Amino acid sequence: MSVLILVEHGEGALKDATLSTITAAAKLGEVHALVAGDGDEARAAADAAAKVAGVAKVLLASDPAYAQMLAENVAPLIVSLMGDYDALLCNATSNGKNVAPRVAALLDVMQVSDVMSIEGPDTFTRPIYAGNAVATVRSSDAKKVLTVRATAFPKAAGEGGNAPVEAAAGAGDAGLSRFVGCESAKSDRPELTSAKVVVSGGRALGSAEDFHKLVDPLADKLHAAIGASRAAVDAGYAPNDYQVGQTGKIVAPEIYIAVGISGAIQHLAGMKDSATIIAINKDEDAPIFQVADVGLVGDLFTLVPELTEKL
Repeated sequence: MSVLILVEHGEGALKDATLSTITAAAKLGEVHALVAGDGDEARAAADAAAKVAGVAKVLLASDPAYAQMLAENVAPLIVSLMGDYDALLCNATSNGKNVAPRVAALLDVMQVSDVMSIEGPDTFTRPIYAGNAVATVRSSDAKKVLTVRATAFPKAAGEGGNAPVEAAAGAGDAGLSRFVGCESAKSDRPELTSAKVVVSGGRALGSAEDFHKLVDPLADKLHAAIGASRAAVDAGYAPNDYQVGQTGKIVAPEIYIAVGISGAIQHLAGMKDSATIIAINKDEDAPIFQVADVGLVGDLFTLVPELTEKL
Protein backbone atom coordinates (compact mmCIF):
# COMPACT_ATOMS: atom_id res chain seq x y z
CA MET A 1 0.00 0.00 0.00
CA SER A 2 1.01 3.60 -0.54
CA VAL A 3 0.20 5.82 2.41
CA LEU A 4 -0.06 9.60 2.75
CA ILE A 5 0.15 11.29 6.13
CA LEU A 6 -0.72 14.89 6.92
CA VAL A 7 2.13 16.52 8.82
CA GLU A 8 1.26 18.82 11.69
CA HIS A 9 3.91 21.41 12.32
CA GLY A 10 4.56 24.73 14.02
CA GLU A 11 7.38 27.23 13.70
CA GLY A 12 9.18 24.89 11.32
CA ALA A 13 9.15 21.89 13.69
CA LEU A 14 7.10 18.70 13.57
CA LYS A 15 4.48 18.03 16.23
CA ASP A 16 5.18 14.92 18.31
CA ALA A 17 1.87 13.35 17.28
CA THR A 18 3.06 13.30 13.66
CA LEU A 19 6.00 11.06 14.59
CA SER A 20 3.59 8.54 16.11
CA THR A 21 1.38 8.68 13.01
CA ILE A 22 4.41 7.92 10.84
CA THR A 23 5.00 4.77 12.92
CA ALA A 24 1.38 3.73 12.36
CA ALA A 25 1.55 4.48 8.64
CA ALA A 26 4.69 2.38 8.21
CA LYS A 27 2.67 -0.68 9.23
CA LEU A 28 0.54 -0.22 6.12
CA GLY A 29 3.16 0.51 3.46
CA GLU A 30 5.45 3.14 1.99
CA VAL A 31 4.98 6.45 3.77
CA HIS A 32 4.78 9.80 2.01
CA ALA A 33 4.39 12.94 4.12
CA LEU A 34 2.40 16.00 3.08
CA VAL A 35 3.50 19.35 4.49
CA ALA A 36 0.97 22.11 3.83
CA GLY A 37 2.05 25.61 4.81
CA ASP A 38 3.71 28.72 3.50
CA GLY A 39 7.17 30.23 3.21
CA ASP A 40 10.27 29.36 5.18
CA GLU A 41 8.36 27.67 8.03
CA ALA A 42 6.79 25.18 5.64
CA ARG A 43 10.15 24.48 4.02
CA ALA A 44 11.78 23.92 7.41
CA ALA A 45 8.98 21.51 8.38
CA ALA A 46 9.41 19.64 5.08
CA ASP A 47 13.16 19.34 5.66
CA ALA A 48 12.49 18.02 9.19
CA ALA A 49 9.97 15.49 7.85
CA ALA A 50 12.50 14.31 5.24
CA LYS A 51 14.89 13.33 8.06
CA VAL A 52 12.35 11.15 9.89
CA ALA A 53 13.11 7.45 9.72
CA GLY A 54 10.51 5.63 7.64
CA VAL A 55 9.46 8.52 5.39
CA ALA A 56 10.08 7.74 1.71
CA LYS A 57 8.98 11.05 0.21
CA VAL A 58 7.86 14.50 1.34
CA LEU A 59 5.32 16.56 -0.61
CA LEU A 60 5.53 20.29 0.09
CA ALA A 61 2.46 22.40 -0.71
CA SER A 62 3.62 25.96 -0.11
CA ASP A 63 0.90 28.55 -0.59
CA PRO A 64 -0.49 31.41 1.54
CA ALA A 65 -3.81 29.53 1.52
CA TYR A 66 -2.21 26.76 3.59
CA ALA A 67 -0.37 29.00 6.06
CA GLN A 68 -2.82 28.23 8.89
CA MET A 69 -3.82 24.77 7.60
CA LEU A 70 -7.48 25.73 7.31
CA ALA A 71 -9.38 22.48 6.78
CA GLU A 72 -11.52 23.93 3.99
CA ASN A 73 -8.34 24.51 1.96
CA VAL A 74 -6.23 21.52 3.01
CA ALA A 75 -8.93 18.87 2.43
CA PRO A 76 -9.27 19.57 -1.34
CA LEU A 77 -5.47 19.58 -1.59
CA ILE A 78 -5.32 16.09 -0.06
CA VAL A 79 -8.15 14.81 -2.25
CA SER A 80 -6.28 16.00 -5.36
CA LEU A 81 -3.33 13.83 -4.31
CA MET A 82 -5.23 10.72 -3.21
CA GLY A 83 -5.30 9.21 -6.68
CA ASP A 84 -1.78 7.94 -5.98
CA TYR A 85 -2.48 6.64 -2.47
CA ASP A 86 -4.44 3.86 -0.82
CA ALA A 87 -4.72 5.48 2.60
CA LEU A 88 -4.59 8.82 4.38
CA LEU A 89 -3.53 9.01 8.02
CA CYS A 90 -4.01 12.10 10.18
CA ASN A 91 -3.30 12.72 13.84
CA ALA A 92 -6.33 12.34 16.11
CA THR A 93 -5.86 15.95 17.20
CA SER A 94 -8.17 18.92 16.74
CA ASN A 95 -6.49 19.63 13.41
CA GLY A 96 -6.64 16.05 12.16
CA LYS A 97 -10.24 15.66 13.30
CA ASN A 98 -11.05 18.81 11.33
CA VAL A 99 -9.41 17.74 8.07
CA ALA A 100 -9.95 13.96 7.86
CA PRO A 101 -13.79 13.93 7.85
CA ARG A 102 -13.82 16.45 5.02
CA VAL A 103 -11.45 14.29 3.00
CA ALA A 104 -13.53 11.19 3.70
CA ALA A 105 -16.70 12.98 2.60
CA LEU A 106 -15.11 14.24 -0.61
CA LEU A 107 -13.83 10.72 -1.37
CA ASP A 108 -17.21 9.21 -0.36
CA VAL A 109 -15.62 6.74 2.05
CA MET A 110 -16.09 5.90 5.73
CA GLN A 111 -13.52 7.32 8.13
CA VAL A 112 -12.04 5.12 10.88
CA SER A 113 -11.38 7.33 13.90
CA ASP A 114 -8.95 7.15 16.80
CA VAL A 115 -7.09 4.08 15.55
CA MET A 116 -5.16 2.30 18.30
CA SER A 117 -3.55 -0.50 16.28
CA ILE A 118 -3.06 -1.65 12.70
CA GLU A 119 -4.11 -5.30 12.42
CA GLY A 120 -3.88 -5.53 8.63
CA PRO A 121 -4.22 -3.46 5.45
CA ASP A 122 -7.97 -3.07 6.05
CA THR A 123 -8.34 -3.95 9.74
CA PHE A 124 -7.91 -1.62 12.70
CA THR A 125 -8.84 -1.31 16.37
CA ARG A 126 -10.41 1.74 17.96
CA PRO A 127 -11.97 2.55 21.35
CA ILE A 128 -15.74 2.74 21.86
CA TYR A 129 -17.93 3.48 24.88
CA ALA A 130 -15.48 6.07 26.23
CA GLY A 131 -12.64 3.59 25.98
CA ASN A 132 -14.36 0.85 27.98
CA ALA A 133 -14.34 -1.44 24.96
CA VAL A 134 -12.15 -1.81 21.90
CA ALA A 135 -13.74 -2.50 18.51
CA THR A 136 -12.00 -4.24 15.63
CA VAL A 137 -13.04 -2.54 12.40
CA ARG A 138 -12.61 -3.83 8.86
CA SER A 139 -12.97 -1.27 6.08
CA SER A 140 -14.05 -2.31 2.60
CA ASP A 141 -13.46 1.14 1.10
CA ALA A 142 -10.88 1.39 -1.67
CA LYS A 143 -9.36 4.43 0.03
CA LYS A 144 -8.78 4.36 3.79
CA VAL A 145 -9.05 7.55 5.83
CA LEU A 146 -7.82 7.15 9.41
CA THR A 147 -7.16 9.33 12.40
CA VAL A 148 -4.49 7.89 14.70
CA ARG A 149 -4.31 8.04 18.49
CA ALA A 150 -0.74 9.20 19.04
CA THR A 151 -0.41 7.67 22.50
CA ALA A 152 -0.96 4.18 21.05
CA PHE A 153 2.15 4.22 18.83
CA PRO A 154 5.82 4.96 19.59
CA LYS A 155 7.36 7.99 17.95
CA ALA A 156 9.40 7.48 14.81
CA ALA A 157 13.03 8.55 15.06
CA GLY A 158 13.47 12.17 14.07
CA GLU A 159 16.81 11.41 12.41
CA GLY A 160 18.02 8.74 10.05
CA GLY A 161 15.86 9.43 7.01
CA ASN A 162 16.86 11.11 3.77
CA ALA A 163 13.65 11.48 1.78
CA PRO A 164 13.39 13.72 -1.27
CA VAL A 165 11.17 16.81 -1.04
CA GLU A 166 8.89 17.45 -4.01
CA ALA A 167 6.53 20.32 -4.70
CA ALA A 168 2.79 19.67 -4.64
CA ALA A 169 0.17 22.02 -6.00
CA GLY A 170 -3.42 22.41 -4.92
CA ALA A 171 -6.39 24.62 -5.69
CA GLY A 172 -5.32 27.19 -3.10
CA ASP A 173 -7.93 29.23 -1.26
CA ALA A 174 -11.40 27.72 -1.47
CA GLY A 175 -12.91 30.94 -0.16
CA LEU A 176 -14.98 29.13 2.48
CA SER A 177 -13.16 30.36 5.57
CA ARG A 178 -10.50 32.83 6.62
CA PHE A 179 -7.98 33.02 9.42
CA VAL A 180 -8.79 35.84 11.85
CA GLY A 181 -6.30 35.31 14.66
CA CYS A 182 -4.83 32.92 17.19
CA GLU A 183 -4.58 33.28 20.95
CA SER A 184 -2.32 30.54 22.23
CA ALA A 185 -1.06 29.98 25.76
CA LYS A 186 2.71 30.07 26.15
CA SER A 187 4.26 27.91 28.84
CA ASP A 188 7.70 26.74 29.89
CA ARG A 189 6.18 23.43 30.96
CA PRO A 190 6.23 20.34 28.72
CA GLU A 191 3.40 19.95 26.23
CA LEU A 192 0.55 18.06 27.90
CA THR A 193 0.14 15.37 25.24
CA SER A 194 3.87 14.52 25.10
CA ALA A 195 4.99 15.06 28.73
CA LYS A 196 6.55 12.15 30.62
CA VAL A 197 4.91 13.28 33.85
CA VAL A 198 1.46 14.89 34.23
CA VAL A 199 -0.10 16.29 37.40
CA SER A 200 -3.86 16.80 37.08
CA GLY A 201 -6.25 18.51 39.45
CA GLY A 202 -9.96 17.98 39.93
CA ARG A 203 -13.02 19.72 41.33
CA ALA A 204 -12.11 18.71 44.90
CA LEU A 205 -9.44 21.43 44.91
CA GLY A 206 -12.30 23.87 45.42
CA SER A 207 -11.04 26.99 43.65
CA ALA A 208 -8.66 28.27 41.00
CA GLU A 209 -6.45 29.67 43.75
CA ASP A 210 -6.11 26.33 45.53
CA PHE A 211 -5.71 24.50 42.22
CA HIS A 212 -2.59 26.47 41.37
CA LYS A 213 -1.42 26.64 44.99
CA LEU A 214 -1.27 22.85 45.26
CA VAL A 215 -0.79 21.56 41.72
CA ASP A 216 1.77 24.04 40.38
CA PRO A 217 4.51 23.44 43.01
CA LEU A 218 4.17 19.66 42.65
CA ALA A 219 4.40 19.93 38.87
CA ASP A 220 7.43 22.21 39.17
CA LYS A 221 9.25 19.68 41.36
CA LEU A 222 8.54 16.90 38.85
CA HIS A 223 9.11 19.02 35.72
CA ALA A 224 5.61 17.93 34.76
CA ALA A 225 2.81 19.19 32.57
CA ILE A 226 -0.42 20.25 34.26
CA GLY A 227 -3.80 18.73 33.43
CA ALA A 228 -7.30 19.02 34.80
CA SER A 229 -10.58 17.16 34.87
CA ARG A 230 -13.52 18.48 32.90
CA ALA A 231 -15.26 19.39 36.16
CA ALA A 232 -12.28 21.55 37.19
CA VAL A 233 -12.20 23.26 33.81
CA ASP A 234 -15.98 23.87 33.80
CA ALA A 235 -15.69 25.34 37.30
CA GLY A 236 -13.05 27.80 36.05
CA TYR A 237 -10.16 26.36 38.08
CA ALA A 238 -8.04 25.72 34.98
CA PRO A 239 -8.04 26.77 31.29
CA ASN A 240 -9.58 24.61 28.57
CA ASP A 241 -6.23 23.50 27.18
CA TYR A 242 -5.52 21.70 30.47
CA GLN A 243 -8.49 19.34 30.09
CA VAL A 244 -7.72 15.63 29.98
CA GLY A 245 -10.41 13.19 28.89
CA GLN A 246 -12.65 12.03 26.10
CA THR A 247 -13.66 15.62 25.34
CA GLY A 248 -10.17 16.95 26.10
CA LYS A 249 -6.67 15.67 25.44
CA ILE A 250 -5.58 12.03 25.42
CA VAL A 251 -2.38 11.47 27.39
CA ALA A 252 -0.24 8.45 28.24
CA PRO A 253 2.72 9.68 30.30
CA GLU A 254 5.09 7.55 32.31
CA ILE A 255 3.56 8.97 35.51
CA TYR A 256 0.07 10.45 35.90
CA ILE A 257 -0.83 12.01 39.25
CA ALA A 258 -4.56 12.63 39.78
CA VAL A 259 -5.21 15.10 42.60
CA GLY A 260 -8.80 15.30 43.80
CA ILE A 261 -10.17 13.59 40.69
CA SER A 262 -13.00 11.11 41.28
CA GLY A 263 -12.46 9.25 38.01
CA ALA A 264 -15.47 9.85 35.77
CA ILE A 265 -15.57 7.63 32.68
CA GLN A 266 -14.86 10.49 30.31
CA HIS A 267 -11.71 11.43 32.29
CA LEU A 268 -10.45 7.85 32.51
CA ALA A 269 -10.75 7.58 28.72
CA GLY A 270 -8.09 10.27 28.42
CA MET A 271 -5.45 8.94 30.82
CA LYS A 272 -5.89 5.27 31.72
CA ASP A 273 -3.14 4.20 29.30
CA SER A 274 -0.57 5.99 31.48
CA ALA A 275 2.27 3.72 32.60
CA THR A 276 1.86 4.51 36.31
CA ILE A 277 -1.21 6.21 37.79
CA ILE A 278 -1.07 7.79 41.24
CA ALA A 279 -4.37 8.92 42.76
CA ILE A 280 -4.88 11.21 45.75
CA ASN A 281 -8.46 11.37 46.99
CA LYS A 282 -10.25 11.38 50.34
CA ASP A 283 -12.96 8.99 49.06
CA GLU A 284 -11.57 5.46 49.15
CA ASP A 285 -14.43 4.30 46.90
CA ALA A 286 -13.66 6.82 44.14
CA PRO A 287 -13.57 5.14 40.69
CA ILE A 288 -10.07 6.54 40.07
CA PHE A 289 -8.67 3.92 42.47
CA GLN A 290 -9.87 1.13 40.16
CA VAL A 291 -7.25 2.12 37.57
CA ALA A 292 -4.62 3.57 39.91
CA ASP A 293 -1.34 1.76 40.55
CA VAL A 294 -0.77 3.77 43.73
CA GLY A 295 -3.55 5.27 45.83
CA LEU A 296 -3.31 7.78 48.67
CA VAL A 297 -6.53 8.11 50.67
CA GLY A 298 -6.73 11.29 52.67
CA ASP A 299 -7.05 15.06 52.68
CA LEU A 300 -5.32 16.35 49.55
CA PHE A 301 -4.75 19.74 51.23
CA THR A 302 -2.43 17.91 53.62
CA LEU A 303 -1.04 15.14 51.44
CA VAL A 304 -0.07 17.20 48.37
CA PRO A 305 2.01 19.84 50.22
CA GLU A 306 3.68 17.04 52.19
CA LEU A 307 4.47 15.11 49.00
CA THR A 308 5.79 18.28 47.34
CA GLU A 309 8.02 19.05 50.31
CA LYS A 310 9.56 15.57 50.33
CA LEU A 311 10.43 15.52 46.63
